[in-house]
Amino acid sequence: MSPSRPSYSGHLPRLGPLDGALLIDKPVGWTSHDVVAKVRGHFRLKKVGHCGTLDPNATGLLTLVLGKATKLSNRLLAEDKIYEGAIRFGETTDSYDADGEITGSLPVPPLSVEKLNEAAREFTGDIMQVPPMVSAVKKGGVPLYKLAR
Repeated sequence: MSPSRPSYSGHLPRLGPLDGALLIDKPVGWTSHDVVAKVRGHFRLKKVGHCGTLDPNATGLLTLVLGKATKLSNRLLAEDKIYEGAIRFGETTDSYDADGEITGSLPVPPLSVEKLNEAAREFTGDIMQVPPMVSAVKKGGVPLYKLAR
């Protein structure tokens, strides 16, 4: 394990039948918190957390931790992740995502797999980014995507 990741030196807590991880295919329109609240209510659990926020417009795997396993969430959050998605070249929107109004359109030059892979290298590894206004980052307790819309 690399030195930048938190290490887990203790023993795993003794887990009961509702302590552990639950993998959810998050639907469009739900926030990560919506999924946590639904699972918490359905199973009548006090402790439910998630291991990484997905934008409400994103679908995909959301890892939840239940009960005593919530103590492992920081370790799971520190693990490498792989994201995949679709892109439409040549168009920009006012919200930087597919839900926004198109604000510009340019012709797309011929592309090859080699050129795409070369360009994609800029987006691998540790990247510091400024969250767009459509992100779940909160300002004054309100997610930016709500302020943007």
